[in-house]
Amino acid sequence: MTSSNGPSAAIPVPPPGSLPTAGSPPVTDRESLPDRVWTWPNALSALRLLGVPVFLWLLLGPEADGWAVAILMVSGFTDWLDGKLARWLDQSSKLGALLDPAADRLYIVSTLVALALREIVPIWLVAVLVGREVVLAVMLLVLRRYGYPPLQVHYLGKAATLLLLYAFPGLLLADGTGWLATVIEPFAWAFTIWGTALYVLAGVFYLIQVVGIVRAERAAASRPAR
Repeated sequence: MTSSNGPSAAIPVPPPGSLPTAGSPPVTDRESLPDRVWTWPNALSALRLLGVPVFLWLLLGPEADGWAVAILMVSGFTDWLDGKLARWLDQSSKLGALLDPAADRLYIVSTLVALALREIVPIWLVAVLVGREVVLAVMLLVLRRYGYPPLQVHYLGKAATLLLLYAFPGLLLADGTGWLATVIEPFAWAFTIWGTALYVLAGVFYLIQVVGIVRAERAAASRPAR
C-alpha cells in the first residue's frame, strides 16, 4: 500500500548530524517534497479522512455493518490507488505525506475502538495496536528534538496496514450469522493476527532506527571539536 509518502516518493537527504547506521531504511525529508495541494492522491486521502466519522456512525449508531464494511473496503482500495497515482502522475507532495499515514492510523484506531465497544475484538488487541501508535508518537517528538523529519514508512508497516484494513471488514461480517460468517471468520482472524504481528514488528524497526539516530547524535556531540 505504497502512497504519496511511501518509498517511491521519498527523497532521502542527509539530515542534521550523523545518519542512521548502514542497512536501516533511509531517512525521508518530507520538506523536500513539492508544496502541492490540489492533486488526485491528496483528494483520495482527503476522501478517506472524511469517511472516518461516517464509518464510526454506521458502526456504533444504526450498526449498519454492510455499509461500514463498504467504507472500509473503499478506504483500502483508495489507499492503494493514491500511491499508484502519485507515482504515475508524479504528484508526490508534503500534504500527501501527512494525509496518507494520518488516514491509515485514524481508520485503524477508530475501527479498533468501535469493534472493542461492540465486543467483537478483545481489549488486549486494542491495547497492543493503540500502544504502538503512542510509542511512535513519542518517537516523532524525539526525532523533532534532534532536527530530523519523520522517517520513511517501512514496507512492513504498509503491508500490516493493508492486512488490518482487510481484516476488520472480515471481523464485522464474522460477527453476523449464516454461512458467510462461518466461512469468513478464520480468514478474518488470520488477517488480524498477521496484521497485528507485522504492525508491531514495523514499530519495533522504527524504534530501533530512532534509537540509532539518537546514539549517533549523542556520539557526534561528545566528540571534541577540531
